[in-house]
Parts: sequence; C-alpha cells; structure tokens
Amino acid sequence: MLRAAVFGVLALAAAVLLAPAAAASTGAPPTPAPTTAAPPPSTGNAVKPMATVCDKYCDGRDPALAPQVRQGTATAAGNRQLALYFDDNDDMGWGAITNSAPGDELWLDRSFDAGRSWAAGSKIGDTRTPAGYPGWRTLMFNVDDWANNGVGLLRACALPAGATTITCTDWRRTTWNSYDRRTAAATALMEDYDLTTGLFDTTGWWNSANALTAIIDNIRVAGMGSYTYAISRTYDQNLTAQGGNFTNPYNDDTEWWGLAWVAAYDLTGDSRYLTTARFDADHVYAYWDTTCGGGVWWSSAKTYKNAIPNSLYIELNAALHNRIPGDTTYRQRAVAGWSWFRNSGMINGQNLVNDGLTSTCVNNNQPTWSYNQGVPLAALTELYRATGNSAYLDQARTLANASTTSVSLNPNGILHDPGDQPGGGGADGPTFKGVYARGLSALNATLSDHPYTAYLKRQADSAYANDRNGFDQYGLVWSGPFDQSDAARQQSALDLMNS
Repeated sequence: MLRAAVFGVLALAAAVLLAPAAAASTGAPPTPAPTTAAPPPSTGNAVKPMATVCDKYCDGRDPALAPQVRQGTATAAGNRQLALYFDDNDDMGWGAITNSAPGDELWLDRSFDAGRSWAAGSKIGDTRTPAGYPGWRTLMFNVDDWANNGVGLLRACALPAGATTITCTDWRRTTWNSYDRRTAAATALMEDYDLTTGLFDTTGWWNSANALTAIIDNIRVAGMGSYTYAISRTYDQNLTAQGGNFTNPYNDDTEWWGLAWVAAYDLTGDSRYLTTARFDADHVYAYWDTTCGGGVWWSSAKTYKNAIPNSLYIELNAALHNRIPGDTTYRQRAVAGWSWFRNSGMINGQNLVNDGLTSTCVNNNQPTWSYNQGVPLAALTELYRATGNSAYLDQARTLANASTTSVSLNPNGILHDPGDQPGGGGADGPTFKGVYARGLSALNATLSDHPYTAYLKRQADSAYANDRNGFDQYGLVWSGPFDQSDAARQQSALDLMNS
C-alpha cells in the first residue's frame, strides 16, 4: 500500500515537471503539451552524444512510459532542485530539474567503471528548459549495456542559465541485478571488472583471483548468473600472463588462482579449470622441502615460510582430491600439510595464527591477520571432506572460536584487522577480511549446529549499515565510516554478504 502511494506521488511529480507555468497555476493540462524533453536547436556549443545503447528499450525513451518511478538521489543546483529518477523495471533512468529557468541545461553522465570516468566531451540527453516551464527532464537512458557486458551507473547534471558551475547528483543505478544485499554487492564489484584485461581494476593480481572467487560464490548462493561471462573471460585473457597457467614467483598468488579455478569448475563443470588448478598445485608442491621440518616457501626466493601459502596448500590439495576420482596424491599432500602446519609453531597460545616463521623456524609473532585465521578454517573443512575424520572439524572449531571471540580482532564485536583505519589497508589488506568470512562460512555450513551464523550476520549488518555508499560500494572498516572504494574492499564485502 505504501509503495503504491509513493508511486502515485512520484508519477504526479513527474507530470508536473512537464507542465508549463500557466497550466500549473490552473491545474489544466497544457494544449499542446510536450510529452518528452526534446533538445532545443544547438546554441553553438553542441555536444556529441554517446553511442546509443539498446537493451530492453533503446536510449531516448519517454519517461512518461515508465511503469514505475523511483527517485534515486537529488541535490540542490543553486535555487534549483536536481534529481535522478529510475525505472527499475526497465533498467533506465532520467534527470529532472525543478524551479527551473529558461536555458537551464540538463543531461546525464553514464559510467561503466564505477564512476571513475565517463565519455569525455559527451553528454546523454543534453537538453535545455524552454521558456514557460517550471521544470524539465531528459529522456530515459539505459543504465547498463547488456549486449556488451557493461555494468553502469548514471548521474544527473545541470548548468543553470547564467551560471558557470556544473552541479551533478551522486552516482546511482537501478535495482536491476541489485535486488538484495548480495546481488547489489556483486554488481558493484563487476563495475570494476575490466573486459579488456579480464581482471578487476583498482586492485592487484592475487586480489583479482579473490574477486573472481567472490563473484563465482555469489552466482552459487544468490542464483544470479548474469556475471558468469567473467569466468571464461578472465581465464582466456590471462592464461599466458605472469608465469603462465596463473603461476608467478609467489606461491600464495598461484594458490589463490588455483582455488578460483576449483570454484569455476564446480560452477561450470568445465574440465580446463580443474586442469589448471592441478597445474597450480603441482607447481607449488615443488617448493615443499625439509627446511623447518616441511612446508612450502612463500616465494621462489625461498626466504620465508609462512601461514598463507601453507594453509592455501592444504585447502587446494584437499579440494583437488575431493574432485578427482581415485586420487591419493593430493589427499596425502593435504594431510601432510596440515600435520606440519599444526606443529609449526605458527598457531600461538591463543589459538590464533601469526604470519609466519623466523629464519630459526619459530613463530615470528607478526600480526594475526584475519585471513591467516580464515584460510585454515576452509582448509580443515576440505580436509574433513577428503578424509571423513571429524577431528579436523574439531580443530577448525577451536580456531574459529578463538578468532570470533578475540577482542583484538573484534573490537566492539566487528572484525577489524590490525592497523585498519579509513583510507588505509594498502594494496593487500582490504582483501583479508573477506577471505576470513569465506573460510568461516565454509566451516559454519559444514557444522551441524551452524555456530557462527550470528557472528557472520552481525558483521554483514554492520557493514551494510555503516560502511556502504549510495550504490552499494563498501569501504575498508566494517564498523564504519565508509572511506573509499576499490575492488579489494568490494570483494571482501561481497564475500561477507555471500556468507
């Protein structure tokens, strides 16, 4: 009932926008009345429109035809009110200006890279308020370019007559592919996906592996397959990059990609992804030796044995065993990996995992990053599936109990990496908390009592309420405030919403 009432008010407001001043004062419809905001003749500063996008409808549709009207955002432009409206049903939007004066210029910007850029020198639907009209609007334009996998945003902009300052609304989008927390977070992440490189802009190589994994997980848990194209696109564009087959000098990077391809195989059944994951696991196995009693080295330089590559080693090998009929090799590697990890000294007296070992093979007491806690949970869950040994789940529960209750990791009950602060995190840190949420979620789903559901929900509720902007980008600190967006921050939030 409330939705219908709001629709009626907005529809009336949209009609008033097109009524000239005389008609507005009498309440009678103008004769004749324009049904669209058509651009007036050029005044000498003509602009070149962007290429027309045709999805359900082509750009340039009359807003009067919208079956529903939602105001996405609004702002003041001098003494005018500038607003951005959406037809969510058709994935289209338009700009409108009220308290307008003749010659006020109005247009839309459209971005396919999360609002970082838009077509330079181009305006969509550029129009000017004619004499006698208290308000004006553009035509409707598509937010997304489905035919070309363009995931978009719109904003409305205006230059009031006689002014020199352009005013624009914030960027917004329709609820298309953004109809709940999970899908909205996935769509915001895909705004950072670069179709040319097959990677995610604003973040790095290994972070892109995690971003792709989060997208794959979202397809699985949310049931929205719109972004399945990113899997093959990423694979085809990058199979020969770095060291080839998604390897490079850093073993954890290789393992992140290996796990991404395991997830891709699970979703698609395409055997080439599993073949690449096996290649990656075999590549890393070559770096297992007897230094510190076992374990794989962090990199080809062989200077550091640490938690992340070794916990990923367990998870990847166990995952491969669970997907390769008749395997014994990957199972043996995973079992040996956990036996070494458990006794390595990296798990401290609080059952938290420090970053790695010193050159003398003792715990280096470096920070207990959240992802160091999360990957062992996923690894032990896969290892339980590989062996049927419930002792692995008991060990995982012990570690999870420690990390979910740690005051240092969870000040005020919200996950927080050491040193996290708005604008911080560097290139790597923003990925960490999402990895933790993913690992904890995998364990929680396997345990019959699902003991960490409330913890995960608390994290998601906090991030959604305190660390999100108007088009579902997330920042670094889940307790807030929102600081800035990048693909790593967004991947972490998507992992959390998926969980």
